[in-house]
Amino acid sequence: MSHSAEPLPMIARRSGPLKGEAKIPGDKSISHRALILGALSVGETHITGLLEGQDVLDTAKAMQAFGAQVERLGEGEWKVNGVGVGGFAEPEGVIDCGNSGTGVRLIMGAMATTPITATFTGDASLSRRPMGRVTDPLELFGCEVTAREGKRLPVTIKGAAEPVPARYKTPVASAQIKSAVLLAGLNAPGQTVVIESEPTRDHTERMLAGFGATITTEATDEGRVITLTGRPELKPQPVAVPRDPSSAAFPVAAALLVPGSEIRVPGVSRNPTRDGLYVTLLEMGADITFENPREEGGEPVADLLVRHGPLKGVTVPPERAASMIDEFPVLSVIAAFAEGTTVMQGVHELRVKESDRIAAMEIGLVANGGKVESTEDSMTVHGTGGLKGGATAATHIDHRIAMSFLVAGLASDQPISVDDGSPIATSFPDFLPLMKALGAEIA
Repeated sequence: MSHSAEPLPMIARRSGPLKGEAKIPGDKSISHRALILGALSVGETHITGLLEGQDVLDTAKAMQAFGAQVERLGEGEWKVNGVGVGGFAEPEGVIDCGNSGTGVRLIMGAMATTPITATFTGDASLSRRPMGRVTDPLELFGCEVTAREGKRLPVTIKGAAEPVPARYKTPVASAQIKSAVLLAGLNAPGQTVVIESEPTRDHTERMLAGFGATITTEATDEGRVITLTGRPELKPQPVAVPRDPSSAAFPVAAALLVPGSEIRVPGVSRNPTRDGLYVTLLEMGADITFENPREEGGEPVADLLVRHGPLKGVTVPPERAASMIDEFPVLSVIAAFAEGTTVMQGVHELRVKESDRIAAMEIGLVANGGKVESTEDSMTVHGTGGLKGGATAATHIDHRIAMSFLVAGLASDQPISVDDGSPIATSFPDFLPLMKALGAEIA
């Protein structure tokens, strides 16, 4: 499956009990950062468990274009010989980041304080997404930005020849904005400061520290203050990428919804800035046990044992949204099969993801018998214990929309189809064989 392929219609039918072990691919967020920080280090970084979805492969190609040596050694095993902070070379061609908002925004940050020029583009979905939220703070460092109307791709950045450090308070809860600013701060003298009113996933801070940067985080009345000291020499590190909790959400949801199911999902990240879905599922009464808690690659992980059982509606508070922003589509499916009303608050960021995920899920769920209503910043699902199914959902080139509706079809009365399953390859290339091996009826 490839996001650049012809549309690939898929259909999911009511399945028997799902059984077995679901070995989820590596975490997408950490995979992007491992490649970028490896490229900004001096020496060789060895990565295991790298997600080999199209989004991450596009970031690997971008690092090569900026002069790093990037080589695949085996399944999920890669090495990166970096060029050091400020060592990026000017790429010969346009940097195509495909469908990846994380990839393009982090790479923009990584090059914005180096005196080179680069042009970034992406697919139709990425080209609709707002880039000003990242390019505006990057201009504080002294770079020059040219973009299409609405500050959308293609974007050309002329990196700052004499960068200055920046102090920036993020206007929305976004790990991408925070990370872009911190990566830009690497090649700026002095201290770069990012202030978050709401904590977001902290992989960048953890990994920068692991690679040898001086970075501190402090909780203040103003918010979470992250301070990075510029111009470090990053030291290459072995990176063991934990399994992606966002991808794990789909087989977990399927096991919760399909009667008689029991699956094990080993080695999933339990990073508290990514754990909101699992906190919410436990509140809904989900039968999930976290076994063998441990640390891998600087991240807390555990094995998940998931069993089918009754679920009830809950209210998800807005302060939890940042820790589960990618999981709201599949949570809305789970909520439709629960008893009672689930209210998801503080979810305005879903409006500017790969698609307007609130609208896409609402339209698709209602077409399949769900009861849903939404505002700009909330989504409410009135659970009735199931879905009728029988309709086709439009995915809008969005991998998470596609997987969410395919999970719904596994437990609905009638099959549910999606108009295009090809975007799934951007984050979870083995989704179909993994789900089929558990017993899912997806074709």
